[in-house]
Amino acid sequence: MDDSTVLWSEERFTECREKLLPYLKKCGFNVKTDLKFIPCSGLTGTFLKEPADETICSWYRGPAFIPYIDNLPSLDRSLEGPFRMPIIDRYKDMGTVVLGKVEMGIAKKGQQLVIMPNRTIVEIIQLWSDDDEVNSVGVGENVKIKLKGVEEEDVSQGFVLCDASQPCRTGKIFDAQVHIVEHKSIICAGYSAVCHIHTAAEEVTLKAIICLIDKKSREKRTARPRYVKQDQGAIMRLEAAGVICLEPFEEFPQMGRFTLRDEGKTIAIGKVLKVKE
Repeated sequence: MDDSTVLWSEERFTECREKLLPYLKKCGFNVKTDLKFIPCSGLTGTFLKEPADETICSWYRGPAFIPYIDNLPSLDRSLEGPFRMPIIDRYKDMGTVVLGKVEMGIAKKGQQLVIMPNRTIVEIIQLWSDDDEVNSVGVGENVKIKLKGVEEEDVSQGFVLCDASQPCRTGKIFDAQVHIVEHKSIICAGYSAVCHIHTAAEEVTLKAIICLIDKKSREKRTARPRYVKQDQGAIMRLEAAGVICLEPFEEFPQMGRFTLRDEGKTIAIGKVLKVKE
């Protein structure tokens, strides 16, 4: 907003907002309750922490960015549930160290866990939260965990570190509710794209379109359509090239939502309804 071609122009702000809204609506956001547009400058810090002087921007008198996100309702994260941590990276350092964000539960030093989908039993040797060594980690923390019982080459991005008694689901075939965001041509059975779900990226193939979903009522209609196109929603059966870790969205949203990408573009967003096999 502080660029010399803009200079905190309300007209330019409104133009950007109006261009973004149609796409955000397609993604399922409610304009009145889910979205807030705030003019700010990352270079000068204007409207990041504190409201700006009226001489800089007279037309916006709302909250600054950081106070606004501080006052958002907190996420309901379960400390009681079974431990889940999708692995984003790993390296070798006197043992195998895995990195990720804890999505559910807690883990303690000396605890036994299982790496899915390989079902490898491991033991926690050391724990770090934000580079500080700790004895336990909880949901929402970005952590490093040193493990005993597995080699670095046996761990890949997209694997999930789980509670040994309640591991996550795994599968290749799953039913999902998918909304096509951007795709010029029609999509039929046999279409392939890359599915990004939590930290995993796996090629998936469309096996069948089960039914279309009405955009406004969200009800099922048109059973077994031959194709689906841009701006349409459908329930589909997808098959991954390999076994992936995933959960139904209703049970665990963090491991049940995904995007489909093709040729560098996000073509669809979706949520897992049922893991078939």
